[in-house]
Amino acid sequence: MKPTKKEKPEFESLTVLGAEYSTLYTKKYKDRKPYAPADYKKIYSFIPGTIRGVFVEKDQEVNAGDKLLTLEAMKMDNEIITSISGKIKSINVVVGQMVKKSELLVELY
Repeated sequence: MKPTKKEKPEFESLTVLGAEYSTLYTKKYKDRKPYAPADYKKIYSFIPGTIRGVFVEKDQEVNAGDKLLTLEAMKMDNEIITSISGKIKSINVVVGQMVKKSELLVELY
């Protein structure tokens, strides 16, 4: 077998405060998830747990501060409340369902 040649590193151009630099980006940096602004109409679980109560229905009007769900995690009941007013577009969980961190629970419109 022939030994393989190492590929030359590919330098990228980076501008900081008007000065231009040549640098190498890591694989982790290149594969990072792109930035997306927060969408307050989508409510995600902040911790893994079990849904213990659902207090809203589809197409129901809700106001900021209304209780939507109860999420039990580490023997504690966490009330999931909405920070905005709107209508319930979809409820993606049922009572007794185990959810992972960052799973979509409720969506508003």
